Amino acid sequence: MIRIAYFGTYPPKKCGIATYTHHLRQSVKAARQWKIADSVYALTDGKTAEPHPDPAVHSLPKEDRQAYRKAAQRINAGDADVVSLQHEFGIFGGEAGKHVLELLERLDKPVVTTFHTVFEEPREPYASVQREIASLSDRIVVMNRKAVPLLVRAFDIPEEKIVCIPHGAPAPVPEKREELRERFGWRDRKVIMTFGLLSRGKGLELVIRALPEVIRQVPDALYAILGQTHPEVRKREGESYREELNAFVRKLGLENHVVMIDRYVDEQELVHYLTACDLYVTPYPGMQQITSGTLAYAVGLGRPVLTTPYSHAQDLLAEWRDELLLPFGDEKVWARRIAGMLSDPQRMRLWEERMRAIGAPLHWPRVGAAHAQLFREAERRTRFEPRARAVGQSLSTKEA
Repeated sequence: MIRIAYFGTYPPKKCGIATYTHHLRQSVKAARQWKIADSVYALTDGKTAEPHPDPAVHSLPKEDRQAYRKAAQRINAGDADVVSLQHEFGIFGGEAGKHVLELLERLDKPVVTTFHTVFEEPREPYASVQREIASLSDRIVVMNRKAVPLLVRAFDIPEEKIVCIPHGAPAPVPEKREELRERFGWRDRKVIMTFGLLSRGKGLELVIRALPEVIRQVPDALYAILGQTHPEVRKREGESYREELNAFVRKLGLENHVVMIDRYVDEQELVHYLTACDLYVTPYPGMQQITSGTLAYAVGLGRPVLTTPYSHAQDLLAEWRDELLLPFGDEKVWARRIAGMLSDPQRMRLWEERMRAIGAPLHWPRVGAAHAQLFREAERRTRFEPRARAVGQSLSTKEA
């Protein structure tokens, strides 16, 4: 059995990459029927390494360049056969996250890098860093088929180096749905839901503007906005955006039809809310979003969805694009489609069946098995010298 060293954020850190890394580690372990825990190098915001309750998890201060070098030495000297790197802008130290190159240049183990974000038109300084990461990786994982030609074009990456494995999601537990709806006080409501860290630019006003027309046709409709304000937004402007949304709700007289659940929810609680809702919506204005973990979770749990046609939605819901992908900014179309779905129980049951079919390949056992196979393939291509010597002087070694 091959061993994996995971590199990214990890619980108890509260971020999507941390949750993803945890589930990937667990699902790959289950796919291999492997009892030994694979190691994790978990990035932290602190200035010093912090102990973790799991002895196989090693904390790494993200701004400490030397810590990346030491991690490479430890991995090279250890028993890991493959490194699984979770890449997202903002989780690594240095400008555009370039401290991670300190690690990659020195590894002599094969590296499989997951790009959680891929830009259609990458800009500096991010483009140079991501290009270098791609060069130093043996295989690259994306979660959206539309990301493959973008990487090939932007960074001249061989297409055969890239593999598309969908974002993992939990499997539905439909027998718990009525129990959860009772717990949340939703038993007699038709619940539309959005989840995520609250910030401007996610299109929430679009759904709120559509609600008066929805309520005329579905009087028991409720829009649940789940999630605390993004920490960076709170630093800049406090809770002013949430207050603006509440003022907008009051202006439209929607106090009994909008609920804002202002707190961080863990994985289990998020799954419970998604299971209990009737319709999940992602009204995002940004069409380049390559991955949406919450959309993957909603579909994986078999919930009907409506969304703007951003990149991940186009890829995941291509079969039903005319019915489920709606234009941004047209509240009349959104109102008509939301009301049409919520007012027709038979139609909703049909969409639940369709979502379960689309979501089946997203369930973690299948995603874990696909990664386990990829890691086995990568292990057969082990490098026998550090990457710094193989690729020459890079962005980080120039500054050393």
